[in-house]
Amino acid sequence: MRAVRYINLSDKTASKIEQDRQNHTDNPYACKDENIIRRDSSHDVANLHRPAFVRDVEKIMNVPYYNRYSDKTQVFSLVRNDDISRRAMHVQYVSRIARNIGKLLNLNIDLIEAIALGHDIGHTPFGHAGERALSKLYRARTGRYFNHNVHSVRVLDDICCQNLSLQTLDGIICHNGEMEMKEYAPRKDKMTFEEFDCMKEECYVDQEAIGRLIPCTMEGCVVRISDIIAYIGKDRQDAERLGLFDKSPEYSQEKIGTNNAEIINNMIVNIVDNSYGKPYIKMDDDYFMELKAAKKENYSHIYGNEKTEAAFKEHIEPMFGELYDALIKQAEEMRPDSVFVRHHVDYVERSTQYVHVEHKDYRENTPDDMVVDYIASMTDDYFIDLHTYLFPESEHKVKYLGYFD
Repeated sequence: MRAVRYINLSDKTASKIEQDRQNHTDNPYACKDENIIRRDSSHDVANLHRPAFVRDVEKIMNVPYYNRYSDKTQVFSLVRNDDISRRAMHVQYVSRIARNIGKLLNLNIDLIEAIALGHDIGHTPFGHAGERALSKLYRARTGRYFNHNVHSVRVLDDICCQNLSLQTLDGIICHNGEMEMKEYAPRKDKMTFEEFDCMKEECYVDQEAIGRLIPCTMEGCVVRISDIIAYIGKDRQDAERLGLFDKSPEYSQEKIGTNNAEIINNMIVNIVDNSYGKPYIKMDDDYFMELKAAKKENYSHIYGNEKTEAAFKEHIEPMFGELYDALIKQAEEMRPDSVFVRHHVDYVERSTQYVHVEHKDYRENTPDDMVVDYIASMTDDYFIDLHTYLFPESEHKVKYLGYFD
């Protein structure tokens, strides 16, 4: 068994951080509270007890959809096991890792927390498999693509109308934890809401647009790399706890480590050593190559594992299609007594009844957009319960893996 290896900050970096803290030296690349941009600047004005980006954090945490993180798949679906990460835990891990990096780099911790807590709020049930299934259905009917990071912005900005800052929304849409880079440098041009809306729309119609997104703040860059750091080792840990492997895989990472604690510690340290005082977030070449290799090995051993894919392909994916078709009919009819209206449209309207900024009537959205909103908002259990309710005779049934199975 290989020895566990934890690295520390270099003496040079540690000394510089301590000196700058003693001198109260600001990071010139941090996003300042006074530079916050909102759609309606007359509302949500910062004060001493609710600073600029703290308001975004609290708004996100109090959106009704935030509660639903707790029963959405991170990687492993249909498992009753409290030791396995759900999306709520993943979001907390991203926030903790990103705030650790941000504090060491003297960035805006409140902005980092807002981006991290909101980054997956638009995620579907059943993880990325659910995301692909929903995008396929949406694409077939509308020619548009569904992406969870774009939908997170839609939830917070268009559905719940929270008047969040441009900086927070930009960090959320640009988080894309599936794309690792050796260096993350924020865009140099200043972003406006008009440009942001065009960028968001492009993601719906151009499949490649997601890969071109670059955050406009250093804080957004920190959350983006933290998203990857948060899941690489944790997914390995969860897979072991579930007994996914007959024999534990041999992971190849020597620098960043192979287990969750090593990966988090060593990646944070290497990033800070390479990024302190710089206008970018960066890691060493060998750390970057190992991070890429770690993710590739996770795909080979975990994400593409037959045990994790079989139930989804056989039952869950067809259930997405049945639900989509049934809900489209209800959305087109908009009968007040339908499940769609009572449990989704009314829910949205109740959630926005106290919103003071200008927003459009939710019922003006297309049926497809509203159905996608509804399905994406569901927890795993809600999805299964609704399918059972609408299709009691369906051949598609799922069985949870219990504690004693």
